[in-house]
Amino acid sequence: MKQDSSETTKKLVLFAATVSSFLSPFTISSTNVALPTIARQFHMGAILMTWVPMAYILAGVTLLLPFGKVADIYGRKKVFVYGIALFTLASLVSSLALSSSMFILSMAILGIGGSMVFGTGMAVLLSVYPPSERGKVLGVTIGAVYVGLSVGPFVGGFLTEQLGWRSIFLVNVPLGLAILGLVLWKLKGEWAEAAGERFDLVGSVVYCVAIVAVMYGFQMVSQVSGALILSGGVAGLCLFLYWETRVRYPILDWSLFRHNRVFALSNAATFINYSATYALAYLISLYLQQIKHLSPQGAGLVMVSQPVMQAIFTPYAGKLSDRVEPQKVASCGMGLTVIGLGAFAFLSEKTGLPFVVAVLALHGFGFALFSSPNTNAIMGSVEKRYYGVASNIVSSMRLLGNSFSIGTAMLVFSHYIGEAQITVQNRSAFLVSVRLIFVVFALLCLIGVFASLARGKMRSVVSADMSA
Repeated sequence: MKQDSSETTKKLVLFAATVSSFLSPFTISSTNVALPTIARQFHMGAILMTWVPMAYILAGVTLLLPFGKVADIYGRKKVFVYGIALFTLASLVSSLALSSSMFILSMAILGIGGSMVFGTGMAVLLSVYPPSERGKVLGVTIGAVYVGLSVGPFVGGFLTEQLGWRSIFLVNVPLGLAILGLVLWKLKGEWAEAAGERFDLVGSVVYCVAIVAVMYGFQMVSQVSGALILSGGVAGLCLFLYWETRVRYPILDWSLFRHNRVFALSNAATFINYSATYALAYLISLYLQQIKHLSPQGAGLVMVSQPVMQAIFTPYAGKLSDRVEPQKVASCGMGLTVIGLGAFAFLSEKTGLPFVVAVLALHGFGFALFSSPNTNAIMGSVEKRYYGVASNIVSSMRLLGNSFSIGTAMLVFSHYIGEAQITVQNRSAFLVSVRLIFVVFALLCLIGVFASLARGKMRSVVSADMSA
């Protein structure tokens, strides 16, 4: 009976983590396709439009580490439940938005809910599954991310054309309520391995303010005020790292980076990869609708090739990383991503849709090879008691990369387009911006290949730690 209960718990946790992993990317990828329609309704310029995904990401990345520590102290299931509830409520508010300000604010609240779910779901998952099954379950949950990315563009485009963009957010409500009800009804027990520790409020506040300053200052760094804000944010991050080495119960255990090469460089590879890839869907959606004049539904059909490849191959890549050194698999995947990003640097008005579909598919295959093996390397390089911290750090690297990716797009758009809406009149400036962004992303991802290769072999490091 005890074994049955354990197996039931494992399956339930896997189901909850998988569905919750689907919701966030589904929402963002659907919104990316609907964004031109939303921008027209609320009269958003190029910069303000970019703040829609940025608000979601920025809210998530600033609060992920603090909420991760709260979950370790007070219970991961508890924070996960509150996060799903807030995400569901924010989805409802987003569907009722009456202005651009209200909509961007609701996206920020969505990001807060997502930050409560990201790390806790993975930490609970890895707490109930043995190391021998780690790659498999990571492949399943990360595969769900790409299923969300796969159906998001098509479903988002379909809903936008047939029922209006607000219906995209209404879809989240029944799914969120279903997860909430199932977890409260069936999932017993709690995971709070840091119970009794004191929450680092000072470090959390410094971290949040510094991250916001860095990202806000970065997208307007060409101005004196932006450069000053960015400098203040960098100084704040340095102060945060110093504080975390002094406080007894830090929200970020810096020793994991200092004494674990695999962990440090794998997280660096995560940051670089997402920095170079996250804005791709946003940019290609704009390109297809503004330059190729496709409808939201048509753009979604073209874009679906990338996440379909990710959804198909990510679970297999996760299983492969249980047998083959994750470093090799992840590095090959990032190498393919460099090729895909470089190809998009040649986009023009005459570029054929088959070319776009093929490059998106290549990019999706490369990302599938990178993502779950890289996560497996990170989680496999730490002891079980660090699962909560490690999962929150890798999620933070991912969201920081997302923020940097969107911030790069905002910076380039602000230089070439400014506050104007993207129209037929400024399509040349838009294409120049997009090509430059992809050149930067390809070069950045190339650096990531070397970071991935330099991490060394995960299994040899783990074996050495165990023998020590």
